[in-house]
Formats: sequence, C-alpha cells, structure tokens
Amino acid sequence: MAYPRQREKGSSRDYVYRSTKEQIMIGEIAPGMKLSEKEIADKLEVSRTPVREAFLQLNQEGLLEILPQIGTIVAKIDLNSVEEGRFVRENIEKAIVAEAARNMGEEALLQVETNLTLQEFSLEKGSFQRLFELDDEFHRLLYKGCGKLRTWDMVKRMNIQFDRLRLLRLAVNHDWKIVVSQHRRIFEAISNKDVDLAEETTIEHLRLVDVEKGALKEANPDFFA
Repeated sequence: MAYPRQREKGSSRDYVYRSTKEQIMIGEIAPGMKLSEKEIADKLEVSRTPVREAFLQLNQEGLLEILPQIGTIVAKIDLNSVEEGRFVRENIEKAIVAEAARNMGEEALLQVETNLTLQEFSLEKGSFQRLFELDDEFHRLLYKGCGKLRTWDMVKRMNIQFDRLRLLRLAVNHDWKIVVSQHRRIFEAISNKDVDLAEETTIEHLRLVDVEKGALKEANPDFFA
C-alpha cells in the first residue's frame, strides 16, 4: 500500500483522508480490503485519532464500511450508485457544456486549452497518474468557466462510485487516447460555439465506461457489491 511521501499543509485528519481516498479511488487499496488504523497511522506518521476521524468521513462518503467485530473494510463498487451518479452527471454536464459553448470567456477557454496541452504531453510520456488528475481538472474547469463550482462539488459528491469505475477502467485499459481525444473534441465544440456537438460528445464521453462495466465486473468480480 503506497502513500504520498510528501505531506501537504493541513490537519493530520485531512492528510490521512486525502491520502487514503486517493489510494482507494485509483485502486491502490482494493475494494474489500481490510484497513488497519494502526498500520496507516504508522505509515503516515500520525496518531490513531486522525486516522479514525478520516475513516469516519470516508464511511460517510460510501468508500469505507465500519463493521462491528470485523473492522474497517474498503466498500465495494455499487453499480446502482454508479448508474445514478452517471445519470446526474450526464444531465448536468450536458447543460454545462451548452452554457460554456454560448458564454465561456477567453480566459476560461485558455485555462481549459492549457489543461488539454498538459494532457497530451502526459499521454505522450505515459504519465497515467498525472492524467488522472488532469482529467478531473478538465471537467472542473468547465464548471468553473460557467460560474458553477458549487454544482461541481455537488456532482463530485454524488459521483464517487462512478469515478471509481472510471478509474478502474483506465487502470486496466490505459486507454487514455480515447479520453484525451474526446476532451479535445469537447473543447473544440465549445470554442466553435457548437452547442449540439458539445452536448453529443459529452454524452459519448460519460457513457464510455458504461459500455464496459459488464466486462470490468467479470474481470474483477471481488471489486463489486
């Protein structure tokens, strides 16, 4: 189980929370795995209190199960929650890209284009961990450019299980060329103020993982509830 070597500013609880959540989301800590407060406290060089607090927060987000007499287990991926999250995100993000195509300013477009340039560079270098981060930031910038960051925060909270499935797919397939090319098409549609194409490409993009979820479950049956 790998953890970041460098600690960012913030409380010990936040540090444990961010580190553990990242490891769960990218699959370094697999669904169904039992976690030890003591082991994580030792690895992150913190006391057990912030670990316990972080575990409670992750439990509230549906990433950990705290079971009496058993311990703390990484929650398995719930496909019903995946579908509900995808439904919410698809419908909201379709509206976001439509608004972006109509109204997004030059500075916001430049930020998105800079993100895309970094994606393409990371793809060329095979930096998949960096691509995970840039993928999320690309979508956040679309919401930000429309003045809808609180909407993004709400969507992200509802999309934890959907994001886990997306990241599992990318960890297995490393099929980033399709993802990055779809991002580029979304950006170009927005830049050209083509609302219909922006919506169409966004739907195609967010449904990519839906096509493969059966195969992912078959290949990793222990990861799913």
